This record gives sequence, structure tokens and C-alpha cells, in this order.
Amino acid sequence: MGQIRNEKLLIAVGLSFKKVREEKKLTQEDVFNDTGIHIGRIETAKTNLTISTVYKLCSYYNIFIQDFFSNLKFKINW
Repeated sequence: MGQIRNEKLLIAVGLSFKKVREEKKLTQEDVFNDTGIHIGRIETAKTNLTISTVYKLCSYYNIFIQDFFSNLKFKINW
């Protein structure tokens, strides 16, 4: 079984991380230098990030992971 990829979810996550980064007045380069994470690829939904990466970014931005997901603008269709 291949890796699951939900484009709409990745776009929503990317836009949310971009909003947080901009609110904190950080550049993509700042994030990369501090974390080693290419946030630009996440913000543009070019990569299927792991929950570990989400956790690391939430920690870096000093936000609770549950708050990040509760503020995510994404409709789940089952």
C-alpha cells in the first residue's frame, strides 16, 4: 500500500502553518535555520508531512498541537 495523500488537507495544513509563521514575523529561512524543516514545501503542499513534523513545528511556534488542529479550516468528509 502506498502513502496516503490528501491534497485538500495538505493545503489546509500548509496555509495554517504559513499564517502562524507570518503572525510570528518569521521567514521561511528562519524556520529552516532553526528547525531544519523546509517549511516552504509544507506551506505549498508539496510534501506529505508526518505527524512528527507537525509536532516539531507546533513546538517551534510554541502552540499546542491540539490547538493547531482545532483551528484548521478543513471539512472532513467520511
